[in-house]
Amino acid sequence: MSEYETFQHGKPRFDQNTFSGRFRHFLDVIDPSTLFTSEKRLQESVELLDRFKQGTLPPGVTDAQLWQAQKIKQAIIHPDTGEKILMPFRMSGFIPFGTPVVVGLLLPNQTLVSTIFWQGLNQSHNACVNYSNRNASKPAPASKFFQGYLGAVTSAVSIAVGLNVLIQKSSRFSPTTRLLVQRFIPFPAVATANVCNVVLMRHSELSEGISVLDDNGNVVGTSKVAAKHALLETALTRVVMPMPILMLPPIIMAALEKLPLLQRRRRLVLPVHSLVCLAAFGLALPLAISLFPQMSQISVNQLEPEIAMATDCKIVTYNKGL
Repeated sequence: MSEYETFQHGKPRFDQNTFSGRFRHFLDVIDPSTLFTSEKRLQESVELLDRFKQGTLPPGVTDAQLWQAQKIKQAIIHPDTGEKILMPFRMSGFIPFGTPVVVGLLLPNQTLVSTIFWQGLNQSHNACVNYSNRNASKPAPASKFFQGYLGAVTSAVSIAVGLNVLIQKSSRFSPTTRLLVQRFIPFPAVATANVCNVVLMRHSELSEGISVLDDNGNVVGTSKVAAKHALLETALTRVVMPMPILMLPPIIMAALEKLPLLQRRRRLVLPVHSLVCLAAFGLALPLAISLFPQMSQISVNQLEPEIAMATDCKIVTYNKGL
């Protein structure tokens, strides 16, 4: 069973050990309907969860109401700071606020200025989302986030501009082919920037290690090997996530633009393009995040000897991050 009927405070509603459970969980996380939650509804949700913890729930409250209250609170309130996250930087706002940027990235006939603008805007939006949803349980210097942001912008712009120049100077492509190839440039630029951002912001984990837990959730040690696995999984997720977002729309639009309707009415191209990007974005984000469980498992035999000596478990878990 992938869904838990009985409410469990602070835990996901769906089983995180299955891909379908993780996928349904992240569909809840990015659900844009929570963006329209009123202040009154938010306070009612927070109070309902507080009363659940205190054991003073009024009669008639259902598990479904408690799950919905938790969904609303987690979508709006930062779990560590207790403060409201600005609407454009919530995970539930990632698709509606990010789609216009994706549309801009995939516009044909990009100039040098427009390429720099859209790549910079995309990485700025990603950086704000990452910072707003960061793990704030341990203080981290703002310089670390700025370093990751600067590295991501630099790599994205450099690759996008460099590939554009190479393609424009190439004599192998016809004008039509050149236009089609240029539409795929945003993917390698964004994917590389995403990996660069992960490495720059979390490179200290490779030298310091991350905590690994036993079956009961107790910390049994700190592992550099687990840190390497966590960073590799996160980097892979960050590469896979933009793939359908930035690869599917150019393929689909290349076919749709040949239709008589769009040939006659060129004004419809941009709205259709936007809808295609929105559909690809909505599908790609939960699929990519669901690839790996938040808590990954690893054999003790693969880790440092001191961890094997500290536990009788054959398998331990670690938080890979997002």
